[in-house]
Amino acid sequence: MITLYGTPRSRALRVSWLLEELGIDWQFHFINFAKGDNRSEAFLAMNPSGKVPVIQDDELVLTESAGICQYLAEKYGKGQLLPTPGTPEAGHYHQWMSFIICELEQPLWTMGKHKFALPEAQRHPSILPIAVWEFDKAAALAENMLPDTPYLLGDEVSVADIMLAHTLMWATVFEQSIPPKLAAFRDRMQRRPALASALEKTEAVAAKAAD
Repeated sequence: MITLYGTPRSRALRVSWLLEELGIDWQFHFINFAKGDNRSEAFLAMNPSGKVPVIQDDELVLTESAGICQYLAEKYGKGQLLPTPGTPEAGHYHQWMSFIICELEQPLWTMGKHKFALPEAQRHPSILPIAVWEFDKAAALAENMLPDTPYLLGDEVSVADIMLAHTLMWATVFEQSIPPKLAAFRDRMQRRPALASALEKTEAVAAKAAD
């Protein structure tokens, strides 16, 4: 069985959401950062960076949410959630994945690092307006790139849709302005049953661990 290590609404949500879309058996192991679980010897043996998500699939241990999602969809997707390799749809898929990670998420993570993730001595609030400007620029590009179809590649959901929706959810938490087409896309994706199921499962485990 696949084990996902993380927290419910971190980048691990991308993985838990995908696992529910795939309909396969998996279990969640809550990593309590407040208690230092991410710095334990056992966890650092899996991911020396001390970050989440991490998955264990039999003997395989993987980190990095985009790489994990790609692996899971390739192994368990049965032709779904990924385009056919070498097609124009595959080209657009890889373009979106790169854009989401490199352009749209990057300024949000800059905000996160300088608001709470970095040690206080390393935080520089003066960088936050620059990060907001970078996000607004990337969001405007994404708004223009967004196709007039339910999902990024047409009528079927893909890993890229999950990646984009989660990034937009993160932007909403950070109180960033979301252009209207992107906001509608985010709202449509948030209504998918797999997302609700993933959050219910992971938040129940986290709540039990906190007792």
